Amino acid sequence: MKALITGGSGFVGSHLAEALLARGESVLVLDDLSTGSITNIAHLKKDPKFAYIIDDVTNRRVLAEAGDECDVIYHLAAAVGVRLVVESPVRTIETNLDGTQAVLEAAAKKRKKVLLASTSEVYGKSAKIPFSETDDLLIGPSNKGRWSYACSKLMDEFLGIAFWKERKLPVVIARLFNTVGPRQTGRYGMVIPNFVRQALAGQPITVYGNGKQQRAFGHVQDVVGALIQLMEREDTVGEVFNVGNDVEITIEGLARLVKEMTGSASEIVYVPYDEAYEEGFEDMLRRVPDLTKIKQRIGYQPRYQLRDILQHVIAYERARPKL
Repeated sequence: MKALITGGSGFVGSHLAEALLARGESVLVLDDLSTGSITNIAHLKKDPKFAYIIDDVTNRRVLAEAGDECDVIYHLAAAVGVRLVVESPVRTIETNLDGTQAVLEAAAKKRKKVLLASTSEVYGKSAKIPFSETDDLLIGPSNKGRWSYACSKLMDEFLGIAFWKERKLPVVIARLFNTVGPRQTGRYGMVIPNFVRQALAGQPITVYGNGKQQRAFGHVQDVVGALIQLMEREDTVGEVFNVGNDVEITIEGLARLVKEMTGSASEIVYVPYDEAYEEGFEDMLRRVPDLTKIKQRIGYQPRYQLRDILQHVIAYERARPKL
């Protein structure tokens, strides 16, 4: 079995490539390195079953050739992180919509099974907790930039399901909740790597908003294991699955936990959203998945909890040469 991973030099994509190679499968990565990094996959180059192409997923000629070589496609290429979404809404929309359409069109020509990586952002401002795959979705207004990401990923989902219904292309959709682990960059607003780096450097740990917002963090190894299992089964096609962890913590509590586990003397400071992102920025108070469906379908059960995740991230950050 050979898998094409778009966005494979990114945080999740590189861990997915690692997991597939460990199973003895072949992997081809397609990535333009706009948000990913070649260092994420450098250690995989020595594996004869690994190859990569540096190009844009919307380059249909390259995508067609790469797709022809592979049996399945994991489509992870997308705009990432709240900061990038707020600062570059045009790029966000174009990357998500154009990239997904290109992947689905290429896959449909040869009937290659596709996993579309979506996001918990599609639940928007819904107050029905935990979020279930069949819930109604409540997206914010179009003049608030952050919702462009949610809407574009939701359109990706609609497009994937349409390809399944109309063209019988086998498509599985995974809504990823907050996914964390080694190699994740804090450049685009990811909270745990930012907190850990600030704590290790003795800098103020910056909590955006009042810190009362709650999140549930899943380990990247749990997440990629679920993606592989979802792709292996026939009874997941045409369906949407939440993937993540359902144990919550406040962002304020997370900052304290990072400070404790790093032994840092850093001060915890609070930064208003208007200063952190843009005026009128909207956030969700809680974001926690209902994992009933994925547990029943593939027996999914997270192996790693938050302290495990933080231990792995802290160890990774401590080992980085610049520290």
